[in-house]
Amino acid sequence: VKAQKKWGTPKQTLMAFVRQESSYRSHAKPPFKWFLVIPLGRGSSAKGYAQAQNPVWSEYEKERGALLRGRTDMKDALDFIGWYNHRTNQRLGISKWNAKELYLAYHEGYGGFKKKTYRKKQWLIRVADKVQARSNMYQKQYWGCAKELKKKRFFFF
Repeated sequence: VKAQKKWGTPKQTLMAFVRQESSYRSHAKPPFKWFLVIPLGRGSSAKGYAQAQNPVWSEYEKERGALLRGRTDMKDALDFIGWYNHRTNQRLGISKWNAKELYLAYHEGYGGFKKKTYRKKQWLIRVADKVQARSNMYQKQYWGCAKELKKKRFFFF
C-alpha cells in the first residue's frame, strides 16, 4: 500500500510482478549456465523479490538512498518496482494500470520496449498476459476482503 501511494502503481500490479519474478522467494536468482559439468555463472545479476539487476538497482539506490535497502526485503522490492514503473510511465507514457505493458518494459528495459523487441518473443508476451491476468485476479481478491483488511482490530493479551 505504501508503494502504491508513493509511486501510483496499483498494489495488485506490484504483487503480480513479484509473483512472476521470484514466486515470492526473497533470495531468488537466475539459474547457473553450464558447459557440460563446468558452471559458467548466472545469466544475469538479477536477484531478490523483484529480480532487479545490478545496474538499475544502483540507479535506484543513488536516487532513493542505499542505506538499509535490500533486494531481499519485500518492502524495498515493492518500492523498487513502484519506482521503476513510475519512471516507465514518465519516459514511455505507459499507464500505471496497464500491467502487461509495464511488465514488458520492466523485462526489456526502456530501450527494448521502444524498439518493441518483445514482439519477437512470443513467450514473453504470454508471460506479460499472465502478469496482467494475475493483477486482475489480485484486484478481485482484494475487493472481496477489503472491508475486513481495513477494520482496526484490537487484541488484548
